[in-house]
Amino acid sequence: MPKTKKKSVCIVGSGNWGSAIAKIVGKNAARLPNFEDRVTMYVYEEMINGKKLTEIINETHENVKYLPGHKLPENVVAVPDVCEAAKDADILIFVVPHQFIRTLCSTLLGKIKPTAIALSLIKGFDQKEGGGIELISHIITRTLKIQCAVLMGANLAGEVADEKFCETTIGCRDSHLAPILRDIIQTDYFRVVVVDDEDAVEICGALKNIVACGAGFVDGMSLGDNTKAAVIRLGLMEMIKFVDVFYPGCKLSTFFESCGVADLITTCYGGRNRKVSEAFVKTGKSIAELEGDMLNGQKLQGPITAEEVNYMLKSKGMEDKFPLFTAIHDICVGKLTAQQLIDCIKNHPEHMVKIEGASEQTDVVDD
Repeated sequence: MPKTKKKSVCIVGSGNWGSAIAKIVGKNAARLPNFEDRVTMYVYEEMINGKKLTEIINETHENVKYLPGHKLPENVVAVPDVCEAAKDADILIFVVPHQFIRTLCSTLLGKIKPTAIALSLIKGFDQKEGGGIELISHIITRTLKIQCAVLMGANLAGEVADEKFCETTIGCRDSHLAPILRDIIQTDYFRVVVVDDEDAVEICGALKNIVACGAGFVDGMSLGDNTKAAVIRLGLMEMIKFVDVFYPGCKLSTFFESCGVADLITTCYGGRNRKVSEAFVKTGKSIAELEGDMLNGQKLQGPITAEEVNYMLKSKGMEDKFPLFTAIHDICVGKLTAQQLIDCIKNHPEHMVKIEGASEQTDVVDD
């Protein structure tokens, strides 16, 4: 029988998450016989102390700007031209800020293999005319005319790079592609569960960044863990409701995978959205100022995703149905103060449910 052709991999993006994934993909490509050793990584060219970032990465095997202190496998090659990086790839792993995906896809159109497949690690939405939003994986599929699965999970990049154990979720409807994508990503410390509920997996990854902003506001006001837990719970309920209303047919069980409640928790206690939102309350600086001050060139996803979701909710007259998402957006753009967050959620629909047959309220003290 003829040998199966080895598959070539390109990572489209090289921030801290892209570089952390490059560590995994590079090692797996080198050790697995069904993948080409050489992994290309598209790097947006920058000058670091008078030298090109791609040259630094290829000479030192370290992304000194976005993932300092971690060696990348030597078979990972930084390429400053996205078309050059992607032209021979059978698997394209997209991991860039979501606001850049349309431009990247337009650039790649007609420049990649028609048989290529994609895996999106991008957390966010894109606005459509008429008040809707579009999933990033759908943009990739529609623009490049290739299949696109998604990967989301409780995966803070620094901890993944440190090889601390974690789980992740791949959403992939095609049972033939799922094993290939799992093989190139999974390690003994980065465990993959594959589900076929692609849209819900991706939506969880986007919406949790909005909730993390709310958690950061709570931290900035020093309101404690009980209040933060309430924000996380109400955020999860709004995530579930959002999927149920706008993407019916998704599975509730997906919210109990790593992409759901686990990612929500870790992002609300770690991660840049929580961190910047806490500083937003404490310093009085704008989100844009803090992004520049604190993130070393990385992009913040929570506020822009809140804006995209609010754009959709407002167009459908449903802002009051998602009071937490709405309040977080309004705080980010200055319509509300962070101190008004709690007032906005005290009358949340989740608190309006009456227990059938209950005649009085009983207070229970729990320490």
